[in-house]
Amino acid sequence: MSKEVNTLKEEARKAKARLKKGFWTECKEDRDERLEKARELGENESKVNRYFTEQVSKQISGVKEDEFYLRVKQMLLSDGEVSDAIGRLTDKPYFDTLSYEEKQRYTLSLSERYLRALERFRRECEFESVDKKA
Repeated sequence: MSKEVNTLKEEARKAKARLKKGFWTECKEDRDERLEKARELGENESKVNRYFTEQVSKQISGVKEDEFYLRVKQMLLSDGEVSDAIGRLTDKPYFDTLSYEEKQRYTLSLSERYLRALERFRRECEFESVDKKA
């Protein structure tokens, strides 16, 4: 329980530091700029707002880029959507050690992860025109 208390205290300290440094003011200004740009480009403002809210949440929580997602993103940027994506993403040495049933589970799991990464990639590309960092 003391670890939870320390974690809560640590999170409170971080939140206070964000307030002092003007983090939320910068976020609001950044969001307003992006929403204005979305209006100019005819993008759906509520979708843009949800997307950038999610980005700020990730920034606060310190979520690091997923290595698997980065592999998928690199593949999509270099080759586009390919029919053998699962085969390209398969860890072949590991796959060769699995039984038939384990191979089936591995492939299904890899397919699900790929579809989530593909959806994320499409969402990021959709808002790339509004994203200042792009």
